[in-house]
Amino acid sequence: MTPPRYRERKSILVTGGSGFLGSHLCDRLLADGHDVLCLDNFFTGARRNIDHLIGHPRFELMRHDVTFPLYVEVDAIYNLACPASPIHYQRDPVQTTKTSVHGAINMLGLAKRLKCRIFQASTSEVYGDPSIHPQTEDYWGNVNPIGPRSCYDEGKRCAETLFFDYWRQHRLEIKVARIFNTYGPRMHPADGRVVSNFIVQALKGEPVTLYGDGSQTRSFCYVDDMIDGFVRLMDSPADLTGPVNLGNPAEYTVRQLAELVVELTGTKSKLTLAALPQDDPRQRQPDIGLARERLAWAPKVELKEGLQSTITYFDRLLAAA
Repeated sequence: MTPPRYRERKSILVTGGSGFLGSHLCDRLLADGHDVLCLDNFFTGARRNIDHLIGHPRFELMRHDVTFPLYVEVDAIYNLACPASPIHYQRDPVQTTKTSVHGAINMLGLAKRLKCRIFQASTSEVYGDPSIHPQTEDYWGNVNPIGPRSCYDEGKRCAETLFFDYWRQHRLEIKVARIFNTYGPRMHPADGRVVSNFIVQALKGEPVTLYGDGSQTRSFCYVDDMIDGFVRLMDSPADLTGPVNLGNPAEYTVRQLAELVVELTGTKSKLTLAALPQDDPRQRQPDIGLARERLAWAPKVELKEGLQSTITYFDRLLAAA
């Protein structure tokens, strides 16, 4: 049973609220009747993602960096603040680690003072280049601690450690989600992620770049499905702390994705090969058995359907540029 207090109207803090996932979460929480305090320093978030919410009577925007303490009064916290694409998190790797670690400390401290439930947006990157497939929540991962991706991978791993230490030491109500590849409208056009890269290149008529030979696999979850998983996890009984894998278990090679994007955009773009980045995972597929069992959650949007709406978004964005 969902605790009654989590069905009532609440004041909810969303850090990273102007980002791709954060802005969609703000939309969902407002639609559910809650008051939303959107927090962002706009390092990677975009104001256009939340422009439509400015002036909403239950929405408030605050410019703030989570690496500094925050003093607000809320009933629940979703901690999504952190650059999430390699191009963005490698631009300032020290700040990326600070955002994951200092940000977690500050938000956990706030949750402890308020005695409120807190959600951590963790990542499938905690599994690194996995040696088991698909990945289950009890797998400890295979992560390079000193590579170019480490600021993000290890930062998120440390944040998980902090969350569980606060749960054990202070009995704080925590919810930890491990997010697998997610796509949809409001992705940053220059974030370097495979879906946005392929779509932007195809719409511009440029060669579609595959890294390696394109045989590496990924699982792609549409944003609406992911946000529904967030809310279900946050509203679940207190004993379900997580971590819980959230993602689409349907597995595709990167080449298959590229070919589908070319087909759906109707572009004349050709596929081209480039060197595989260091520590790029060969396989990534979530085992979502826990989410199915405890949250009654599974993705509903097929890849082709989700890509069509994402292509429409980027087409409009590029036309307006």
